[in-house]
Amino acid sequence: MNKGRSVINVIIVLLSGLTLPVACTRNFESINTNPYDLYDDDLQGNFKLIGDPLVQAMLNIYVSNDVSVTQLQQNLMGDVFSGYMMTPSPFQDNRNNITYDLLDNWNDDAWLTAYGNVMPNCRFVMDKCRGKYPDFYSWAQIIRVLAMHRISDIYGPIIYTRYAIINADRSIDYDSQEAAYNAFFNDLDSAITTLSNYVPTAPSDRFKNFDPSYNGDYIKWIKLANTLRLRLALRISNVSPAKARKEAEAALNQEYGLISSPEENFTINIAPLTHPLNVICNSWNDIRMGASMESFLCGYHDPRIASYFIPADDRNDIYRGIRNGITITSKDAYSGFSKLALQPSRIQLCTAAEAWFLKAEAALYSWKGAGDAADNYKKGIYTSFKQYNLTSAYSNYISDDTSRPKPYSDPNNAVNNIPSGSPYLSKCTIKWVHNAPVYEKLERIVTQKWIAMFPDGQEAWSEFRRTGYPKLFPVVVNNSGGKIPSSTFIRRIPFIQFEYATNLAGVQRAVATLKGEDNGGTRLWWDKP
Repeated sequence: MNKGRSVINVIIVLLSGLTLPVACTRNFESINTNPYDLYDDDLQGNFKLIGDPLVQAMLNIYVSNDVSVTQLQQNLMGDVFSGYMMTPSPFQDNRNNITYDLLDNWNDDAWLTAYGNVMPNCRFVMDKCRGKYPDFYSWAQIIRVLAMHRISDIYGPIIYTRYAIINADRSIDYDSQEAAYNAFFNDLDSAITTLSNYVPTAPSDRFKNFDPSYNGDYIKWIKLANTLRLRLALRISNVSPAKARKEAEAALNQEYGLISSPEENFTINIAPLTHPLNVICNSWNDIRMGASMESFLCGYHDPRIASYFIPADDRNDIYRGIRNGITITSKDAYSGFSKLALQPSRIQLCTAAEAWFLKAEAALYSWKGAGDAADNYKKGIYTSFKQYNLTSAYSNYISDDTSRPKPYSDPNNAVNNIPSGSPYLSKCTIKWVHNAPVYEKLERIVTQKWIAMFPDGQEAWSEFRRTGYPKLFPVVVNNSGGKIPSSTFIRRIPFIQFEYATNLAGVQRAVATLKGEDNGGTRLWWDKP
């Protein structure tokens, strides 16, 4: 782990012109008169001056050019909390976020990246394109929602609709998470409507040269926005069912629909850079397979395992994962466990397989346009297999009604074992059971979605918190002092200390909207027990 960037990088950001709006409010006037101001002549032609900021925003949803940031932004947070991965490294003498001793200098990268590189770039484009270039404005809206719903799902309340608006006391207000989600839906609805109006006119491909994902394809962006809208609708379904249904049905019945095939997966091309996970896993040896992934993939005899991981160093046919939150005294003890398979130079943020599983869950609730839950579930698994060129194995897999996640055995320390019969061991099978109760169908859907969304641990962690599925192994070592019960897992990340130091009144008002104290055991608004 590279731990030397926080203070220096914050200073660089503050001096760069992309000033952190939540950190240095005295610079707002200079932000509002950006030195890179554009005239209409500048926007015409190749559109580089508004295309490039959108690319920068996209590349910072999941940071690609500074692996030390990515490691704290997502890898040692969502990737681990989701059960996908675990570190073999005993950072800070094994007192760190993984063992629920939440470290201030681990908690800030997601927040600072969003407000240093995503929000300023999106706002710049939206300010310059409002009323002039509605398609660029809409792309900025979608990108902003893509990034900021992840930030809200980490911390809860965020600065969104009040971004760059200074109060008389020089503070900046947060949106409650409910208000932020309402704003996300409004932005997506606006963007979908605007981009849909462009499709019949066969517009010029002016975003093509800047789009590292869809090559400027309007319809694919609309499908992504619909899929994102359905994802967020289900996210709030336990706390705001009427709103969830309204937003979901709008997405399900929009004329261009959801993304539906692997060719439409939303991935961001970062070539010639290598995927950060390749560096974290192979160069730094800081991440390995999680024990829960071993249990599910090996227990299910899932052919995707070879696309996700490689066998352990000591056996050419055995996959070994590390249980989260255990006692690690030496990095060497677990470094030989299964590494991640090499990732392509593309960051995966939304897949067609996920879209089918979203539809499957929506069908459980009889939402209009969702179709049949069983058909959607099967299509989700098939689409995931197709993504990895494994369709020949689909028939046997989908008909398997006996395989279950396997018990976990840690060859280094039996204290970490999850034996047969343990309440922490899932009994979920693969084959769809038509007469099963709804909760069992939901577990089956979310478990397979969890497998298919790998390696995006942030989204997997959010869905685990919302649904309780799949059944994951709790930590063994809990250094939270009772703030985070092991049985309920970590629910959020506290607001960063930089905010308390620079926007105290704002963050105090945000804390008042939480369900409890500003700690990792307090549930988010949409996270209903």
